[in-house]
Amino acid sequence: MRSSRNNTLLIHILVWGLLTAVPFIFFSNPSNHFSIGVIPGTLALIMGMIHISLFYTQALWVYPRFFNRRYWWLYVILALAAIAISICLKFWIAATWFPGTLKKKHETYGLIVAGSIDIYAISLVYSRIRHGIGQERKRKELEAQQLATELKFLRSQISPHFLFNVLTNMVSLARKRSDQLESALITLAELMRYMLYDTQGKKMPLTTEIRYLNSYIQLQKLRFGNDVNVESSIDAGPPDSAYIIEPMLLIPFVENAFKHGVGAVEQPQIIVRLGVKDGWMHFEVRNTYDETMPAGREENTGLGLNNVQTRLKLLYPDDHTLVIHREQQWFQIVLTLRLI
Repeated sequence: MRSSRNNTLLIHILVWGLLTAVPFIFFSNPSNHFSIGVIPGTLALIMGMIHISLFYTQALWVYPRFFNRRYWWLYVILALAAIAISICLKFWIAATWFPGTLKKKHETYGLIVAGSIDIYAISLVYSRIRHGIGQERKRKELEAQQLATELKFLRSQISPHFLFNVLTNMVSLARKRSDQLESALITLAELMRYMLYDTQGKKMPLTTEIRYLNSYIQLQKLRFGNDVNVESSIDAGPPDSAYIIEPMLLIPFVENAFKHGVGAVEQPQIIVRLGVKDGWMHFEVRNTYDETMPAGREENTGLGLNNVQTRLKLLYPDDHTLVIHREQQWFQIVLTLRLI
């Protein structure tokens, strides 16, 4: 913030310095004590200081306080007063210290009067542009805050939803008195640590997200064993790739496949494919499902998919396509995502 203000101050100094120097460089008359036309150089500098004061009085005080629907009439009065005061001050200085300049009334009067009007008009244009830029910055900051708040809320939804579904797996293994319960709990602990601590407020390497995606698939295989045919082909590219991704973006799709693709379906099958090429990730999940399942049940258990769809729209608005397709007892999602 301080650096930005310093840069702005430096730009203003350079612009005013340039505007002050140009007349002396191109229009001065060295034989007449560096006068600019009929205006002596010293008077031109004094008038320049008055113009600078007029410019910033309008830009920093009059416009911000009174340029609105409520005080527009007061703004007009103050604007006319500021212009009149600057003109009168220049005439008084010219008449007191440089009386010879007023002998050429047509040229001198035109420069004195037009100078104040032009500077005030330029200041008004500058104020309008500055105000517009400020409003746009505030709008973007507000959008960023709203986005951060919404993402924080969406990420907070993942934890209880995901935890509930995975704990259901643990209950199933416990009922079977499976000797794989211990390894499943270890895998669950790793998933919980990733979800609760490692992913807070930041994107993660794609390789990390995929590692935990594989862990989740293995966890489900422990639960269902040979009851579900699970095929997975996952290739994240080179292990040293620098691709990053929103955390917990892929697991909900696989979670949804196990949730709706197992149970009422005979010979359930789940297929997971992931590949990366030229900075684009292609992710596909297919599962068999029961077409007779009531719509209400599907809607009530669709928190994971709705959550991830909303996050995709917020974080990758123009960098993803998500196709959801149902056909002949197969449910399919295809996600194409530009990685950064």
